[in-house]
Amino acid sequence: MDRDWSLIERCRSGDTAAFDELFHTHKDRVYSICLGMMGNPDDALDALQDCFYLVYRNLHRFDGRSQFATWLYRIAVNSSIQSLRKAKARPRTTPLSESLAVEPQTPPSDSHDPVIAKAMAALPPQDRALMALYYWQDLALPEIAEILGCSHTAAKTRLFRARERFKSLYCTLNPEARR
Repeated sequence: MDRDWSLIERCRSGDTAAFDELFHTHKDRVYSICLGMMGNPDDALDALQDCFYLVYRNLHRFDGRSQFATWLYRIAVNSSIQSLRKAKARPRTTPLSESLAVEPQTPPSDSHDPVIAKAMAALPPQDRALMALYYWQDLALPEIAEILGCSHTAAKTRLFRARERFKSLYCTLNPEARR
């Protein structure tokens, strides 16, 4: 926290190298959150870029009441959700000749079971955020609650419901899992 705070103060003074250092310190975890939500490495990189752009523009608003990482992860979750909403609203049309030439997309390499990737992709963005923060980032429920701006109890309830939706999707996609 002290190191981040020192870098933030340097950034606010116009030191671009300090922002580069903040970026390199936190980019892997933010990318992991974005990938968990987006499900696609290219989209996750776009969300990562959007996130750090927002951080750069709004660093003056960070007041230090929470840890910098908590504030950053909240921005990552929100920017990923916004990206998912924009992608859903944007029609995706590809000429038939191009779509036939494209190889089917594989799930992220950290997923050994492609059904998990499909079930995660079918979840609503808020559920994906919870699952990514809890399972991939190993964050505790109080941290997740702070990132999402809700109470500990609400985060726990939302995570329970997200798990239930994931389980239902997983069992639908993989009937053998019901046994």
